[in-house]
Amino acid sequence: MATIRKSEVFALPAGEAWSAFRDWGGVHQRLAQGFVTDTVVEADGARTVTFANGFTAREVLVTMDDGDRRLVYTAAGGQLSHHNGVFEVEEDGPGRCRINWTADLLPEAMAPVISGMMDQGMAAMKRTLEA
Repeated sequence: MATIRKSEVFALPAGEAWSAFRDWGGVHQRLAQGFVTDTVVEADGARTVTFANGFTAREVLVTMDDGDRRLVYTAAGGQLSHHNGVFEVEEDGPGRCRINWTADLLPEAMAPVISGMMDQGMAAMKRTLEA
């Protein structure tokens, strides 16, 4: 199993960033504009996310922890037999926060592709959240 970790400091308070993560159906509007082009929440609470490259993923919420500002989701399908993602939003000084994103996935051969998408996602989050 491959593990990919990304971490970035953002110029906004952790509570504001967390508010965007909490909006499970608003990824394309509040969190990662341009990287995610659509988000549809299904009746069972899962969501289908459409990325700018045309890739879609059905993501199931595992944990949304307001106290720790931690969101965990899982996805499978396409070329991935397993994907578990974790976002954590931490205070990083006045008016700043750090966003940590970890993904565990199978098969390992998909790690370069997913790592590249995570880089694009972090850049889109930075543009969106700091705007």
